[in-house]
Amino acid sequence: MVHFNTKTMIITNKLKQVLSGQFIRNLGWLGGAELANRIFRLGTTFTLARIFNPYDYGLVAVVLTTNEFATVFTLRSGIGSKIIQAEEQDLKVICDTSYWLNWILCGSLFIIQCIAAFPIAWFYGNNQVILPICICALVYLMLPIFMVQSALIQRENRLNIMALCNVTQSLLANILTIGLAIKGLGMWAVVLPIVLTTPAWIVINYMNHSWRPPKSFRLERWQEITNFGKDILGVELLNKLRGNIDYLLVGRFLGIDALGIYYFAFNAGLGISLNVINAFTSALFPHLCAARGNFKQLKERFFSSLKTVGIFVVPLVLLQSSLAPFYVPIVFGQKWVTAIPILVLICLSALPLPFSNATYLLLNAVGKTHINLYWNLIYTVLFAISLLVAVKWGIFWVAATVLICQGLCQPIFSLWGIRYVFGKK
Repeated sequence: MVHFNTKTMIITNKLKQVLSGQFIRNLGWLGGAELANRIFRLGTTFTLARIFNPYDYGLVAVVLTTNEFATVFTLRSGIGSKIIQAEEQDLKVICDTSYWLNWILCGSLFIIQCIAAFPIAWFYGNNQVILPICICALVYLMLPIFMVQSALIQRENRLNIMALCNVTQSLLANILTIGLAIKGLGMWAVVLPIVLTTPAWIVINYMNHSWRPPKSFRLERWQEITNFGKDILGVELLNKLRGNIDYLLVGRFLGIDALGIYYFAFNAGLGISLNVINAFTSALFPHLCAARGNFKQLKERFFSSLKTVGIFVVPLVLLQSSLAPFYVPIVFGQKWVTAIPILVLICLSALPLPFSNATYLLLNAVGKTHINLYWNLIYTVLFAISLLVAVKWGIFWVAATVLICQGLCQPIFSLWGIRYVFGKK
């Protein structure tokens, strides 16, 4: 009995040590925020599924896909990652230059997206998307106001602030979306809240960090920042292309209605899993960067984090995909039953993502961003060719191709990347 109690105490103490780590705390904050976000979005998804038809969903998909692509060019991940990774003595210069770079990039993107709205409308044969695409571009004029503060907060591992931003914006956006959808505003019910709730990030970040913009315009060491960010930009752009190319092809070759069904399946099926994966990704990079000077600690942190996310994500994905035939008709209505097979395939395609994302972050943390870029270029070409072939047989085979490509290619890269960093020492 004494032996049993001693063993129990040892296990309990080890569990407390694991759960008290900075990474777990950050993951807990972000995971909790994403869970709250998902609860809010469940109400929104339910409302939109009852009010919208596949055509409405298709229009929303066109507008949001355009916005997703353009957002990559803000270099938010690249510049933010440089601030997180910078040495302490370089931090002020990096932050000041990053602020002005953000304004240059985001201001340019606002103009470019507004101009691009017209050829995009021609591509899909629908002029209704022009004004919503231009309105969404207004967000770019708000991003530079808080992006440096946000990166500094991540650098300091205060990810509870990010969690607060996510929860606040999500709550406001979902309340607005539901209200506007009930009022019959169609796709504007999704577009307007994106713009109207972004100021929540400005207010919360300003309240929680003392950094303020420089008074004079300077671009000192801008090449250093952009050189670091360009590989991450390339990877982000290729990730966005892979994440949205199926929407582009389905909308172009199979029509707006088919795109609406496919887009619904993605949002209703992959949303929860992606929220957990995104929380893991946000917490992991500063966690790895803090240990990049200590090989043993870096290795320990990486594999420990990988086990943690595996425990959460894998059962979640399997549970959600297996329950889809039951909850879709009950929660969203009979009109979306045709989307169930697609939803299941898309759910399962998320299984390799946390492990491949962790490998990308590991390589970024040790300064090997170019390897991620080369791999993503090769993978995106293979992915696009496969989808071009699959789209001829309909949206089910497009979803099946996404699953096959993710399931085969991403694990191969993950294993290679881990061995590249850790296997040679």
